[in-house]
Amino acid sequence: MMELKTDTSVDAMYEAGQVVASALTAVRKAADVGVSLVELDEVAREVLRAAGATSPFLGYRPTFAPTPFPAVICASVNDAIVHGIPDGYRLRDGDLVSIDCGAQLGGWAGDSAISFTVGTPRPADVRLIETAERALAAGIEAAVVGNRMGDIAHAIGTVCRAAGYGIMEDYGGHGIGRRMHEDPPVPNEGRPGRGIPLRRGMVLAIEPMLIGGGTDTYRTAPDGWTLRTTDGTRAAHVEHTVAITETTPRILTSRH
Repeated sequence: MMELKTDTSVDAMYEAGQVVASALTAVRKAADVGVSLVELDEVAREVLRAAGATSPFLGYRPTFAPTPFPAVICASVNDAIVHGIPDGYRLRDGDLVSIDCGAQLGGWAGDSAISFTVGTPRPADVRLIETAERALAAGIEAAVVGNRMGDIAHAIGTVCRAAGYGIMEDYGGHGIGRRMHEDPPVPNEGRPGRGIPLRRGMVLAIEPMLIGGGTDTYRTAPDGWTLRTTDGTRAAHVEHTVAITETTPRILTSRH
């Protein structure tokens, strides 16, 4: 069931969202050639600890997962799209990294993701990330009262398809509130004017996931969590938690 949030609740969610923003900023700053994914996870853990927040990722086990998730960030490198488990892999020059992080603070959740390159960037990776960020911005811009969910999906999908990238059809954004994953689902492709009406008090995690090779297919890695492109091309994932207000969308995970 979808819960409409009060202004007070949205303010509380902003506090959780800012913990997430701080964790992602710290992880991005720490990410360098030779740094392991486990070390990046520890950076995020320390930010959460210092803020008195907990992780909605740690120990999370949806129906598809063979084991509970063992970290506070998802760290997906190169052909990994989402849900990468931080391990001993050490970042290399030119890697494309996507980091997804959540925080639970005061009974409310925040969720956000960034993609970036390490060391010397490949022009194709820069274009992929920039397109993902443009798609996210388009989706957020469409998150206004009077529109429908299909308008958000159409805005994201239009940017991705125009650039020649693939989209994960079975994965997208979601409602968020007291739990990380709530109704309604937020698809990354759809028809404008369709779907549920957008209402003040809805809070959505909007998250484009782009596949660089242009296909829409992916596979699950042996760990049962990581989703990788089937053609080995690179992927990008960006996300913000956004509240729908009477006027413009309010980004609760904004990074300053």
